[in-house]
Amino acid sequence: MDDRNTLLKEIDQVSFYLDDLRLYLDTHPLEEKALDLYQQKHQKRQELLKEYAEKFEPLTCHCVDLTTNGSQASDTCCLGHKHWTWSDGPIPWETAANSCHISKGGV
Repeated sequence: MDDRNTLLKEIDQVSFYLDDLRLYLDTHPLEEKALDLYQQKHQKRQELLKEYAEKFEPLTCHCVDLTTNGSQASDTCCLGHKHWTWSDGPIPWETAANSCHISKGGV
């Protein structure tokens, strides 16, 4: 599994964990252990999103960095210029994002 897919999988796992914790905290708002876990996982997710945006492209509009497009191989026409990076590179949920990582030697 390449680095892009590994990071996406980690982000998915942490995000799922946070969703479950949010549901639990809706009914147990004073549970200290759950609050601590939520804070830890939220921080981890922020770090993973930042890492992904720096290596590839932003996954959410909140990860946009106006000074860089994140990926040297991006399709951007604005490389090296301050610009809105949300549209740089392939969108992860589109097939183009998955097909651009298949080696030339076959599947």
